[in-house]
Amino acid sequence: MGQYDSMVNIAIIGIVIVLLAIIFKKTKEEFAILISIAGCFLIFSFGISKLQIIVNAIDTIQEYISINQNYINILIKIIGITCVSELSSNICKDCNYNSVASQIELFGKLTILVTGMPILLALLDTINTFLKA
Repeated sequence: MGQYDSMVNIAIIGIVIVLLAIIFKKTKEEFAILISIAGCFLIFSFGISKLQIIVNAIDTIQEYISINQNYINILIKIIGITCVSELSSNICKDCNYNSVASQIELFGKLTILVTGMPILLALLDTINTFLKA
């Protein structure tokens, strides 16, 4: 199945989930929220399979150029942090807890910054080495 076909399938699943949630929202709002959350996790599980493609592409890039494995691990961690914070933030927004969603997004951004700090420090060290030469 091509990338386009899988995206169309996910879009259809998303629309069905939203329609089901809308139907239940009028009578049983708690079911609508549960349907929405279950749908988010279902779509997220399909998205995780795409991460393997990204990891394989990064491995291929690493074969062409020499990249420190620690930097690759940091990149993969950052992708994971982004996915988890986005998913959890959107679930909170669906439940009308926007302030909690904002705090999750902020914490995700700070975590990405802290996780990527070794790369920034290595870059600054490289720049400093060039300036001293």
